[in-house]
Amino acid sequence: MSETHTATSSASGRRAAGRDQAARLSRLRRSSLGLVVMLIIQFILGMIYNLYGTAPTSAKPVGLFSSPDLALHVILGFLLLLAAIGQLVQAIGARHQLSIWLSAIGLLSIIGAGFAGLGFAGSGADGASLGMSLAFATALACYVVLVFALPSSAASGSARGASTTPTTLCSSPVSTGLGLRGIVGT
Repeated sequence: MSETHTATSSASGRRAAGRDQAARLSRLRRSSLGLVVMLIIQFILGMIYNLYGTAPTSAKPVGLFSSPDLALHVILGFLLLLAAIGQLVQAIGARHQLSIWLSAIGLLSIIGAGFAGLGFAGSGADGASLGMSLAFATALACYVVLVFALPSSAASGSARGASTTPTTLCSSPVSTGLGLRGIVGT
């Protein structure tokens, strides 16, 4: 009887660990989505300043807080940096390799865009503007991939606590209560 209890508690421990991992990955997905939204807002603020602000030159740099839209652009840049650091810490905590790599690349891209932005504000160099846009595109791509690659909260587990991995649905009819016929639809 104690062997059965040990096997049951071991299986329930693995299920709990699986649910914890699914919850971590779901939080990473939501964090990635937040970073995508922040990056899009950052892009829009940059375009507003590009169209309506005073362009810097090598003879006349602009201050980072010289206009409201540029100030918002700079502040959001700092918030993006903090969010990207938090994303990388979460990915390391989840021990999910894809999330770790893409979060690290996204963070480095945001840092690169920030330094390119500082260079652009100081000199107005076209290369700095290109660097900002390429770093933005790289960061955006990293976080978009994570949004689509990581499970959503609905896919991370059902209301009954059953795992929704394909092997569980196909090999364990007891976990869904439907049996194989209910899953296939016959």
